[in-house]
Amino acid sequence: MRNLLNFLIKYNYWFLFLLLEAASFVLLFRYNNYQQSVFFTSANDVAGKVYEISGSVTSYFHLKSVNEDLLDRNLWLEERIASLQKVLKEKGVDSLSLVSLQRVPVTDIRIYKASVIKNSVNLPDNYITLDKGAKDGISSEMGVVDANGVVGIVYKTSPNYSIVLPLLNSKSSISCKIVGSDYFGYLKWENGDSRYAYLKDLPRHAEFNLGDTLVTSGYSTVFPEGIMVGTIDDMSDSHDGLSYLLKIKLATDFGKLSDVRIIARNKQSEQKVLEQSIKE
Repeated sequence: MRNLLNFLIKYNYWFLFLLLEAASFVLLFRYNNYQQSVFFTSANDVAGKVYEISGSVTSYFHLKSVNEDLLDRNLWLEERIASLQKVLKEKGVDSLSLVSLQRVPVTDIRIYKASVIKNSVNLPDNYITLDKGAKDGISSEMGVVDANGVVGIVYKTSPNYSIVLPLLNSKSSISCKIVGSDYFGYLKWENGDSRYAYLKDLPRHAEFNLGDTLVTSGYSTVFPEGIMVGTIDDMSDSHDGLSYLLKIKLATDFGKLSDVRIIARNKQSEQKVLEQSIKE
């Protein structure tokens, strides 16, 4: 206490100076219109800048939830497109009647949210680990996608985690087709660049152009028809010369995977049992 009193006594002139300075500023800005307007204008500019920075920081920390919402919306739109295209094909209706079919229900699939907790892109056989497992309803042979397109297929599960066999794995083989064509082939990755894979076994009489879009064919129990895979970047003949070998630029950037969605087809088990019975 004595030290505090000594400090105040020692620097009392400074405290008096600061007090008088503050009082002079109050009198200056309170009773002079010009100085008052300058003060409030400057204060508003400073406050605005502070609020702007604060808003930017807050927005940054909300990006994850925004990205999740966008991913959900993108997947919902893809479901609607695939469903509408299927109905159009079945009913032989042209695209001008699309508006009247907007209420067609999508009941063929269920979607689960998951996040990537481990990933690799440079190995011959890459794998992805997700933070959702069997207790969340995930099982093997479910499809995995992100906001851009196909990621891979669930390979194994534990109660809390899942291992995904991505497109960037030599064991991966997904049936795909070119948009606007019913010709299909099988997508394979041949090591190297994680941005590209190859579509094999496409018939020689299939018609296509560089830049055409590649989507899932729907000829499997895993992915519904019409999910984005990539675009045709280059073409060549297969080794036997009986089919095309297309270089595909993948839509999914595997180096930036974060949030994904797992697709479960409601009639998957029934289809698998029926197809398996033929092989027995």
